[in-house]
Amino acid sequence: MSERTEDAYDALDVLDAYRQEAGLSHGELWLRYFELGGMSTGSELEAYLYGALRPSPHDYDVIAQALNERFVELGGNHPVPYADDEPRTPNVL
Repeated sequence: MSERTEDAYDALDVLDAYRQEAGLSHGELWLRYFELGGMSTGSELEAYLYGALRPSPHDYDVIAQALNERFVELGGNHPVPYADDEPRTPNVL
């Protein structure tokens, strides 16, 4: 695994903060993830969000895509990094 990919994985603990900032429930995020081709269960997705399980790079990217699409719907940008991107911290209060 590359150093940049490991850096993105270090940001796993902020995925749930991004979900909250996007205003999505766990179920809503899972549905978006599933629609984009994610194959994990809702329970597995929650475990990814909380850092209890580590998603594959593909699953991480599908979660990031689902969140980023929501941010675009809200008039924002793509704040969630993909597996090969530099990590960014969400604007959480």
